[in-house]
Amino acid sequence: MTVMPGNSRPMPTGRRLSRPLFIGNDIYRRSNFGPKHPLSVPRVPATIDLCRALAWLPHEVYRESAPASPAEIVRFHDPAYLRALREGEKRLELSKADRKKYNLGRLENPIHSTMYSRPAISAGAVLSAAQILASVDAGIVYSPAGGTHHGRPDRASGFCYLNDLVLGILRLQDLGLCRVLYLDFDAHHGDGVQDAFARDPNVLTISVHEERRWPFTGALTDTEGGTACNIPVPRGLRDSEFRLIVDEIVLPLAVRHVPDVMVIQCGADALADDPLSRMELSNGAIWEALGKSIVHAPRVLVTGGGGYNPWSVARCWSGVWATLNEFNIPTQLEPHAVEVLRALTWNRAQGKNPPEHWFTTIADTPPQTAVRGSVRKLVADAHRIYVDNKEKFIKC
Repeated sequence: MTVMPGNSRPMPTGRRLSRPLFIGNDIYRRSNFGPKHPLSVPRVPATIDLCRALAWLPHEVYRESAPASPAEIVRFHDPAYLRALREGEKRLELSKADRKKYNLGRLENPIHSTMYSRPAISAGAVLSAAQILASVDAGIVYSPAGGTHHGRPDRASGFCYLNDLVLGILRLQDLGLCRVLYLDFDAHHGDGVQDAFARDPNVLTISVHEERRWPFTGALTDTEGGTACNIPVPRGLRDSEFRLIVDEIVLPLAVRHVPDVMVIQCGADALADDPLSRMELSNGAIWEALGKSIVHAPRVLVTGGGGYNPWSVARCWSGVWATLNEFNIPTQLEPHAVEVLRALTWNRAQGKNPPEHWFTTIADTPPQTAVRGSVRKLVADAHRIYVDNKEKFIKC
């Protein structure tokens, strides 16, 4: 890639990634937020192991991520906050003042032995993905450990100690990829990313999330001056309703924005089997939306995000990787893949007697349901606010 002086867009070089790349790290096998924390479940390791059991992850497409350096992290985060994270990891303790100031040491964002190194590695993976994508004219990189969309410059928020997505988008822009489309399919509003790029005409953030759920932001009319699109959906969102939102709102805006790169957060907490939302999607709805979206940008960075049922997350995120590679998803799993899923544990009530299909299949079987009137009205209102207003989103 070469960047011409005075031109925000890189000149084409003709180089493409021959296959999507997968970025991971073994730190996720040993880090632990504590026995009662929703994130203390095997998500990324289970996804990697399941993809390998399915012969979907040969060594030539897997990359081990290095941690982001302090200098890279302070591109967005406050140096004093970074020092507090490192001190908390080293001493497993922080002063009362620092706990309050940085929102650390609570059930939401506990002090633990990888509270700095784990997010630094997930940030490093996203930064590496950005570097790879900026060096080619087309390609896809997947980092399921990424997607910490709530992180703030000077404090932890919503299980997110750093905001790897903001760091990645800033790196992409620094490397000349001006126009970024950020899609967030997590059940929770992508507040940290939206706020970081509020009123930047080059970054369009689109978030589809459950209404009246933490962090209680992302109202339909919250447009940030034309740089954010928010679709707060009612409880019980179904596949047919999600499909309507994607087809009528997300895809037309993606076409209009003409991004150099698309960043997609594929949180798995919008699935019916997740304990931290009341959305009712099947994993196939996420895969379908992903497949429809990625064709609208030459470069795509895909991350994970929320998701607190180890079986639903591993099955969903493995299917994300299959979608990016156009792999066929088997109807029934072979024994070695079943073994990966049977080895998972979950200390919630649903984990004591899991249904058999959590072990033997990847794809959920969604109920066939009609689109509710409330969702049709939401889509009509969103269409009027975002799609019909063709001057809403400014092009550079």
